[in-house]
Amino acid sequence: MTDVASDTNTEKKFNAEAFAMNIARAMESSGQALAAYLKPREGGEAKDKPPSELAEVIKTFSSVAEYWMSDKDRAADLQLKIGKAYLDLWGSAVRRMAGEDAKPAIEASPRDKRFQDPEWKSNQFFDFVKQLYLLTTQWAQDLVQNAEGLDPHTRKKAEFYVQQISNAIAPSNFVLTNPEVLRETLASNGDNLVRGMKMLAEDIEAGRGTLRIRQSDPTNLAVGVNMATTPGKVIYQNDLMQLIQYTPSTENVLRTPLLIVPPWINKFYILDLKPEKSYIKWCVDQGITVFVISWVNPDKELAKKTWADYMKEGPLAAMDVIERVTGEMKVHTAGYCVGGTLLASTLAYLAETRRQRVTSATFFAAQVDFTHAGDLLVFVDEDQISALERDMEATGVLEGGKMAMAFNMLRSNDLIWSYVVSNYLKGQQPSAFDLLHWNSDATRMPAANHSYYLRNCYLDNRLSTGSMVLDNTLLDLSKVKVPVYNLATREDHIAPAESVLYGSQFFGGPVKYVLSGSGHIAGVVNPPSSGKYQYWTNDNIRDIKLADWIKGAQEHKGSWWPDWRAWLENIDPEKVPARAVGEVLPPIEDAPGSYVRVRA
Repeated sequence: MTDVASDTNTEKKFNAEAFAMNIARAMESSGQALAAYLKPREGGEAKDKPPSELAEVIKTFSSVAEYWMSDKDRAADLQLKIGKAYLDLWGSAVRRMAGEDAKPAIEASPRDKRFQDPEWKSNQFFDFVKQLYLLTTQWAQDLVQNAEGLDPHTRKKAEFYVQQISNAIAPSNFVLTNPEVLRETLASNGDNLVRGMKMLAEDIEAGRGTLRIRQSDPTNLAVGVNMATTPGKVIYQNDLMQLIQYTPSTENVLRTPLLIVPPWINKFYILDLKPEKSYIKWCVDQGITVFVISWVNPDKELAKKTWADYMKEGPLAAMDVIERVTGEMKVHTAGYCVGGTLLASTLAYLAETRRQRVTSATFFAAQVDFTHAGDLLVFVDEDQISALERDMEATGVLEGGKMAMAFNMLRSNDLIWSYVVSNYLKGQQPSAFDLLHWNSDATRMPAANHSYYLRNCYLDNRLSTGSMVLDNTLLDLSKVKVPVYNLATREDHIAPAESVLYGSQFFGGPVKYVLSGSGHIAGVVNPPSSGKYQYWTNDNIRDIKLADWIKGAQEHKGSWWPDWRAWLENIDPEKVPARAVGEVLPPIEDAPGSYVRVRA
């Protein structure tokens, strides 16, 4: 008799008739989920075919298997190792059943949130299942790490795939092997499963036949209502972007305006969430004239838009407009993630064509060199890019959900499986969280632009090596002489801090490398008022590894934002009266504009 079954409170609450009724309702909802999955396929809107990633998984694991099976002794040792681990577990379980104290065969990490419930230790069944899972996944990871002769890329892919499979098959992801879920199921007579299956059906329908896991309750989270509310106007637009100028809130402002180039992989309002978190509002309140590019959510009509088009119709067009409305020929610039990569290539283009349009450049978690680009390199090789290009050729775009899933897989326990358990097994509606709402607001990418990005940056690393060509112009980052503030975040899985540090050396001017606490989003969107995290500074950026850089760095409590603001004013401290919006160009519409509202 398990702890779950013997819980007297659970027994008192349990109603067999209600339980049976709820299971029937849950099955009905699961049928609706299946119908939502099949509907677009029956109508020809979606066609199922084996994902290209499946071929990569098989090919990668075949390489690992070939190493172990090519030698009988190695194969025997492999079997012996897992067999001994299972015998140790069985022996520990038998001794515990006999009432003896028995040391576990393996312990879960104290930081592993999946096994925090006390019954994972106190209940012998769940403890056994947990240890069996941990031993098996540890053995699988060792299988990859100890496979000598694998090339680094194949090894990285194998480690990633093993981790994804391990995360997916965790006992915490299933009703009968998760004590917390099982308790809730019995205590609520299965009502949690009714709610969960209803949400599952809704999420598959919302994804038009593909599961779109909800990470946040959209209630009270509307762009332009609860988020992206900093006052401003759209003063210019073209096929690729709207340019927003924000209304000043101070009497005087820095003479040099700021142009922010956000990523088009996500929407710009990550920098303008709720007012207390808004980097854009903070900049306005700090006396900066702020302009932001809001990229379009493209469809197949923009399939042939290239990286050069994004440069010319994005930051270069914005600089021309800013000059018209402010009279300033030069701007401070800031680029986030891939927006920073585009900004860096734009700076190199301007340097090569001898056009002085920029006073300074700030990069938020952006890469210019992709040698140490982290886990995303798993998805990048000739075969995988070619397969992706074939898929994009049919639709003209990369669907936003595919890129969002790739990012979520980098932290699949936190961003996928925790929500599967919470939403669909526990039946709990996620809370309203602006950052996760933004994270699920995915955008599409034009085929030509995305292919160029993958090939020239991730695959061939052309920007830092001086072999990238834009608009018939060869780019050289060493010719970029403007001061650079290069922000990395310590726990970044997308633009690793090591990668950003290494990329700092390729610019030709002064570079201030700053390391923020937390990750790709929270490390950037960290307002001073929150009092969270910290940042580190160290002037030594040449030929140094991140670990050594940190050893010599000075730690500062709180947000890096004030440090950046001081750096900016030090470059050009002159101030002028604040500029009213709409004096030169008639506004098109209120911020945040219409482009940002288009959902994928």
